[in-house]
Amino acid sequence: MAYTIDLKGKRALVTGASSGLGRHFARTLAAAGADVALAARRVDRLEALAAEIRGSGVRAVAVALDVTKSASVREAFDAAEAALGPIDIVVNNAGVPGGAFFLKMSEADWRSVMDVNLDGVFRVGQEAARRMAERGVGGSIINIASILGFAVSKTVSAYSATKAAVVSLTKSMALELARNGIRVNALAPGYFSTELNAEFLASPTGQQMLARVPMGRAGKYAELDGALLLLASDAGSFMTGSILVVDGGHLLTTG
Repeated sequence: MAYTIDLKGKRALVTGASSGLGRHFARTLAAAGADVALAARRVDRLEALAAEIRGSGVRAVAVALDVTKSASVREAFDAAEAALGPIDIVVNNAGVPGGAFFLKMSEADWRSVMDVNLDGVFRVGQEAARRMAERGVGGSIINIASILGFAVSKTVSAYSATKAAVVSLTKSMALELARNGIRVNALAPGYFSTELNAEFLASPTGQQMLARVPMGRAGKYAELDGALLLLASDAGSFMTGSILVVDGGHLLTTG
């Protein structure tokens, strides 16, 4: 895909970049010209992606990141900025599915989803915002939410709760950080086939669900590129607190 949005001179950090949407987001930003810090716990997979991106003519670095630990978040930003310079764009993507029926979910199960999907977004977002505010030049933080932050489904109570909270947190961050020139927005994807949900989408239940989507299918990764690049770039310079839903019309059928 050819991009008309130019991110040359920008430096992005993408969490959860070792697989799925995070991996794709990193490639998309690099294709638009941004230097990219790839952050995840699985650094071995990040190294191969970093080499691939460097081959396209932009800088890329792999950094270890565990979003459940504040020290790890600080160290990841330190490593990314030592290699690339100050981070302008953060894609807060790291997440876990955590599927379980409510009555069978343990408190440990609940907390593990919260620790990554909500607390992790807070930790990364706050660290990014602190650095951007101290430099006084602003930046863009893109939190990855989900349509399950607006509608619910069985077995995903913890996941849905975190994504609803991410939507609210995004708006609160946007309100408070606008004075610092920091834009905070969210992407809320519908069902896209990823490593986390591919098995479910291929199941009879998953196929029945996709049949209810007005566009009749799961999304393709590239169909998130326009929204991502809009929020990451100056094309979205007057957007903050926005939640961009990209779901093939799925939410229209859940009201």
